[in-house]
Amino acid sequence: LRFPISTLAFSFYSKQGTYGLTGPISEDLPEEENLIQTRKLLDTMKSYNVYENNLELENRERVVKRLESLFRDWLKEMCIEMNVPKVVTEKVGGKIFPFGSYHLGVHSKGADIDALCVGPGFLERKAFFTSFFAKLKAQKEVKDIQAIEEAYVPVITLSWEGIQIDLVFALLPQRSVPDNLDLLNNSIVKNVVDARCVRSFNGYRVTEEILRLVPNVLNFRVALRAIKLWAKQRNIYSNKLGFLGGVSWAIMVARICQVYPNATASTLVIKFFKIFSMWVWPIPIRLIEVEKCTYNLPFWDTKVNRCDRYHLMPIITPAYPQQNTSVSVSRSTFAILNEEIHRGHAICLEIEQKKAKWSELFEPTDFFKKYQYVLRHVKMKIDIATHRTQLIGLVESKIRLLVSALERNEPVSLAHVHPHAFPGLRTANKKDGQSTMWLIGLVLNVKYSERCKENLERSFKTFTNISKFFFFFN
Repeated sequence: LRFPISTLAFSFYSKQGTYGLTGPISEDLPEEENLIQTRKLLDTMKSYNVYENNLELENRERVVKRLESLFRDWLKEMCIEMNVPKVVTEKVGGKIFPFGSYHLGVHSKGADIDALCVGPGFLERKAFFTSFFAKLKAQKEVKDIQAIEEAYVPVITLSWEGIQIDLVFALLPQRSVPDNLDLLNNSIVKNVVDARCVRSFNGYRVTEEILRLVPNVLNFRVALRAIKLWAKQRNIYSNKLGFLGGVSWAIMVARICQVYPNATASTLVIKFFKIFSMWVWPIPIRLIEVEKCTYNLPFWDTKVNRCDRYHLMPIITPAYPQQNTSVSVSRSTFAILNEEIHRGHAICLEIEQKKAKWSELFEPTDFFKKYQYVLRHVKMKIDIATHRTQLIGLVESKIRLLVSALERNEPVSLAHVHPHAFPGLRTANKKDGQSTMWLIGLVLNVKYSERCKENLERSFKTFTNISKFFFFFN
C-alpha cells in the first residue's frame, strides 16, 4: 500500500485486455492538460488530510501481522484442546485477509480495518466469538472489544492501539488453511453450509475481484478516494442510512475505469459524474457477468427474485453469490444521490472549462440551509462507553425504516438523514445518561401546520419505545 503520491497522477501502465461487460468507450491516452488536472486534484485532496503517512501505514501492517500471529496461535491451541492429531495441528495454518477500503488502498486517515479470519472446518464458529475473543481481550493493546454474533455478518469489533478493527470469521471446509489459499475460486463457497460464513467470505472476495477487474489500480485508487471524499462532504456516504457505502462507490468507480482504461484519475472523476448523471436506473451496474453456479446460494437476479425488481439503484457485486450493495436506497435517498451526482457533473464541466476548482466539488453541504424543516431524532443511551458504538449502529440500522415511514406520509416529498450522529441535548438530570441525536432534513409539499405535525408524529409511533423527537424551524 505504500507508494509516493506523486506517482499516482502519471500511471500509464494499464493491464491489457477488455474489462467488464462491454468494450471501452475510449482508449485515448492522456494529454498534458489531463495530467495537470490530476496533479491539481491530488493537491486538493491532500489538503483534506485523507492520506496516511508511511509511518501510519507501517503501523497498520504491523497490527494486521500481529493479529494473524495471534489467530494462528489460537488455532493451534484449539487443536490441542480438541485432541486433534499432531500432524493436523502442525499444518492447521490460519490466515487473515484484510478487505474493504484498507485492502483497496483507499482508506482515509484514522479509518478502521476490516479483516476476514479463516479457520479449518472442524472448528465451531462459536469458539471464535468466545475463546478467541477472550484471547484478544487479554492483550494489553486491545480496548473497547465487543462480539456481535447476532449481526447479519457476525463480527468482533475492537480497538488496537487506537486503530478500529472489525474481524469476521469463516470456516474453510478442509482440515488446514494454506498460505496460498485462493478465495476467488468459487469452489471455496461450494461446500460452505453456513450462510454466515459465505457472507464473511464475500467481503474479501468482492474487494479482491474489484482490484482484479480494473485496468489500472493506481488511477482507480485516486479516483475512488476523490469520490469518497466528495460523498462524505455532501452527506451521502452511508449504506445503513439508505445512501451508498464504500463497496457501492468502489464498484461505480471501477466501472468507469473499465470503459476509460487509459484515463488519468481526474478524467475518471469527470467521466464518473458524466456517465452516472445520464444513467437510466434501475439498469444495474455490473463489473462482470458472474459465473452461474449451482451451489444453491441466494443471489441477486430480477428474473428469479421478484423483490429484486423493485430495487431503485442496483449496484451488483462481482463475486458469487452476487448481491445488490444498494438495497437500502429509498425514494428520498435515490433523489438526493441523483441531485448530488448532477451537481458534481455541473462542477466538473466548469473545471474542464477552467471556470472552477476541484475544491468546489468537495464543498460540504450546509444541511440547515438546504432544508427548511429539520427533525431532531434523539435516542437516549445507556451510560456505558463500551456499548455506545453498538447501540449507535443498532439505531442507524432502524432509522432508514423511519425514513420509509416518513416517505409514506403525504406532506413529505423528501427525507434526508444526516449521516453523522451528534451529541444529544443535555438535561439537568444526570441520571438520563448519554444521548445521541440524528438530524433528518425534510422537504414538505404543503405548508407546515398542526395537522402536518400530527401526520409526522404518526410516522414515529413505531419508534416510540426507543426514541423521541423534536421539531424546529431554521
